[in-house]
Amino acid sequence: MKEKKLKFTVRVGEDLLRKFGYVAEYNARSTNREVEFLMKKRIAEFEKNHGKITGE
Repeated sequence: MKEKKLKFTVRVGEDLLRKFGYVAEYNARSTNREVEFLMKKRIAEFEKNHGKITGE
């Protein structure tokens, strides 16, 4: 079963978003996919140090 994708808004400065877009493009990802990649990476690091996150 495919996971439901949710939307959320993040307010950031123009320069930060421009630079982040550059990094995403360098990694052959869209800005959205780069955010998702980094979120998953950070969660994996957190769970490694603090245990699996469970529940809602």
